[in-house]
Amino acid sequence: MVFIYYLFFGMIGAILATFLPGLLNMYSAKISMNEGRKKAFLFAAGISLAVFIETLIGLVFARYLDRNPDIIALLQKVVLGVFVSITIYFFFVAKDVRKEPMKDKNHSKTNRFFLGFFLSSINFLPIPFWVYMSITFSSFGWFTFTNLNILGTVIGSSIGTFVVMGVYIWFFRPKENQRKLNNFNMNYLIGSVTAIISVITLIKIINNM
Repeated sequence: MVFIYYLFFGMIGAILATFLPGLLNMYSAKISMNEGRKKAFLFAAGISLAVFIETLIGLVFARYLDRNPDIIALLQKVVLGVFVSITIYFFFVAKDVRKEPMKDKNHSKTNRFFLGFFLSSINFLPIPFWVYMSITFSSFGWFTFTNLNILGTVIGSSIGTFVVMGVYIWFFRPKENQRKLNNFNMNYLIGSVTAIISVITLIKIINNM
């Protein structure tokens, strides 16, 4: 039962982190429309494998931090600076992403799998996300860093990511929704999320002073 709890913990965390329209979600749907669902699911499988590895790295690092609470206090200040910088970047510096996605040629199934793995690998956000989530839940006694619990969370995170990509592959139609997406700059969404995290982190730092 404990393993199932952590499996669902990983799934829910991954779903919350990936359900909003983003590059990987939209690209999965685009491949599904242009090249078929089989290649799109291979692309999603590559993404899920990368998330599996990134979640594992994040949780192993979080376990180390959990055993060294003095480092957490310093890390919170570093994280605050990083997320404030990211917020400023996405609100004021990053280029507007409201444009038509690039058209690309047909690719093999193997290429689609490795493309999904590559694109997801260069997105490092799952690592700090799971570090933050696991340490926060650990402080409330809702997460413990045993090998089995970490394994359950990692598997759940990979499954949750694949489920979200599958939903986009089956149901989302980029061409039908492109006009709505073109009217919304995703940079503002990312900046808003990092701003909220910055405020939460600042509150924690003040409370610990």
